[in-house]
Amino acid sequence: MSVPVGQMLSVLRHVTVQRLRGNARYPLVLMLEPLFRCNLACGGCGKIQHPTEVLRSHLTPEQCFRAVDECGAPIVAIPGGEPLLHPQIEQIVAGIVARKKYLYLCTNALKLVEMLPHFTPSPYLAFSVHLDGLREEHDRAVDREGVFDIAVDAIRKALAAGFRVTTNSTLFSDADPARCRRFFDEVMALGVEGMMISPGYSYSKAPDQEHFLPRERSQSLFRRILDKPSRGWKFNQSPVFLEFLKGAWDLECRPWGTPAYNLFGWQRPCYLLDEGYAGSFRELMEETDWDAYGRSSGNPKCQDCMAHCGYEPAAVEATFSSLGGLLATARLTLFGPPKTKPALEPPLAAPASPGMRLQPNGLPALPILDRVA
Repeated sequence: MSVPVGQMLSVLRHVTVQRLRGNARYPLVLMLEPLFRCNLACGGCGKIQHPTEVLRSHLTPEQCFRAVDECGAPIVAIPGGEPLLHPQIEQIVAGIVARKKYLYLCTNALKLVEMLPHFTPSPYLAFSVHLDGLREEHDRAVDREGVFDIAVDAIRKALAAGFRVTTNSTLFSDADPARCRRFFDEVMALGVEGMMISPGYSYSKAPDQEHFLPRERSQSLFRRILDKPSRGWKFNQSPVFLEFLKGAWDLECRPWGTPAYNLFGWQRPCYLLDEGYAGSFRELMEETDWDAYGRSSGNPKCQDCMAHCGYEPAAVEATFSSLGGLLATARLTLFGPPKTKPALEPPLAAPASPGMRLQPNGLPALPILDRVA
């Protein structure tokens, strides 16, 4: 795991305060979308399918700051669309950094080199560059030749200018495990701080609906990719989440952990599903029927999803909800996953009284985390 110490302490402090206050549902990462406009047309993304008048619109810096303050999450991610197309993106970034929030600006890097002089390096700011594999795979995913090379050049120049840089990769059904492992090696050789990976989730508006991964195939793919990982690989994610991707750790989605705010308001129930909007963060948290979402709810839209926006918060909860979870996470962090591939377990019913048990990989594990009533 490669997460700045300051960020880990900020999250730990936030979780501790929320638990002391008795809050069962609280945000960890705000997904702030100031615009949907983009300079690419990726087949797996539906953002640019919005009407023209929506694509021409964007949030003001004041709207962004109000959402950040209202939510209170210690981490902010700015996806899109392409955030660097926003005419006031440097003001938005400066205002969030001034609030000492850890900010990840997600970008395809086409405009990154041009925009670097508009930003100031800070431990609170990281550029999260979207790369979906080696040159052939990435350029095919974004449907434009040469984008991989532009992104790699931008990463090198951002690092040389003193900025924190991470990568963000979404993997689909056509991913080749051997080439993914080679991709990880090449990304780390660039000198980035860490990588984030996630299986592709089926956006209803995405042009390409053929390559999204069902859950069983996701687990099979990530077991092959992450088996005996290189010591040189650094992930900007919880080791528990990586074990979850392999099917070695049971988690239940926590959609409120990563609330999304965009042009329409607070999106229900999460960044990936679009089932209405709340006028305030408080309304989102208090009036959303959270029991209707997540795999245990039986909602068919949630059965195959393993995306980080719902399960990273669950991984954080699993880590800090018990001493056993904390020790197991520490073991994964210090020594890595077991050398043998973990066996899959059948779905478990939630026990009447939570207790620790051993998984096939020998790690103590939390039972499936029930939703809070």
